Amino acid sequence: MHRVVVLALEGVYPFELSIPVRIFGTAAGPHGEPLYEVVTCSLDGSPVMTNADFALAVQHGGEALETADTLVIPPFTCGPGEERDWLPEELARALARVRPDARIVSICTASYVLAAAGLLDDRPATTHWNEADHFQRMFPRVKVNAEVLFVDDGRVLTAAGVAAGVDLCLHILRRDHGSEVTNRVARLCVVPPWREGGQAQFIERPVPAPSATGTSATRAWALERLGEPISLSELAEHARMSVRTFSRRFRDEVGMTPLQWLTQQRVRHARRLLETTDLAVDRVAAEAGLGSGASLRQHLSAAIGVSPMAYRHTFRANDRGGR
Repeated sequence: MHRVVVLALEGVYPFELSIPVRIFGTAAGPHGEPLYEVVTCSLDGSPVMTNADFALAVQHGGEALETADTLVIPPFTCGPGEERDWLPEELARALARVRPDARIVSICTASYVLAAAGLLDDRPATTHWNEADHFQRMFPRVKVNAEVLFVDDGRVLTAAGVAAGVDLCLHILRRDHGSEVTNRVARLCVVPPWREGGQAQFIERPVPAPSATGTSATRAWALERLGEPISLSELAEHARMSVRTFSRRFRDEVGMTPLQWLTQQRVRHARRLLETTDLAVDRVAAEAGLGSGASLRQHLSAAIGVSPMAYRHTFRANDRGGR
C-alpha cells in the first residue's frame, strides 16, 4: 500500500496538516479497500505545538520518513524572514532519510523548506502569493510561479496555500488512481473534483455587492447548453443586460471574460467526456461545443499540454487500476 507520511513541524497549521489524511485516507478501491496508508510524524516523535492553542500527539518519529512513498510537509508558524533558518540541522538530517524515489509535496510556505534543501533548484514551483517575491529573492534558482494553485514537477510538487493543498492532493490522487476514485473522494469531502493547477490564485480582488441582477443564472443556463453555439450577445440577452454591462459585471464576478469562461467550461466538459465515455474525439469536441477534433486538440494542449488521446489513455489506464 502506498504510504503517505505527513511531517508535523513546530507551529504547524492544523487545517493544512489534516488535508492529506482527509483526501488520501478517504480514497478506496472498487471493493472498499484503502488505497493509501497515511501516518503523521514529528522529527522526534514528541507532541507538536500547533499555531493554535493546542498541541498534537503524534504516533511516529523521524524514522517514518524512511518509509514514505509520498512525503507531505504542511506550513507552520513563523513567517518568512531574511534571518530565518528554514533548514535547521535536525530537519536537514530528517529529510536526508527520505528515499530518492519518494514523492515530496509542500503546502503553502512549506515550500521554503524544500527550497532551502535544494529540492526546488531549477524547478518550477509555487508558494503563497503574499510571500512569492520574498521567496524568489531568497531562492533565485527556483522558477517561481505565483499565479497558480499548484505545480506538479513530477517527483516534487508545491501548492500555493490552504485550499490549494486540497486541490493538489486531489490532483495527486487523480494522477495515481484516475477520475472515478477522485470524484468519489471529492463528493465525500464536498469539494470540487478539480481546479486546474494553472488557475490563478485568489489575489485581492474586490467582491461585487450581492445583486439580483448578477450573472450566476446566466452561467447556469450556459452550462446546460455547452454543445450549442452561444454568443456574447445571447449571454447578455439572457441576463437582460447590454453586452457592455454584462461583460463588465461578469468579469467582476468571475475574474475573466464571458467567452474565456465559456471556453474553460467547454474544455472541462470535454475532459469529463474523454474520461468517462468512448466517444470519438470529433464527437467529444462537438458535444462540448468546441467544433472539431482539431479545435479540441488545440484547446486541450493549451490547457494541460497533452492531446485528447493521450489524456484519455492516461486517465482510462488509471481508472482501470493504473499505478
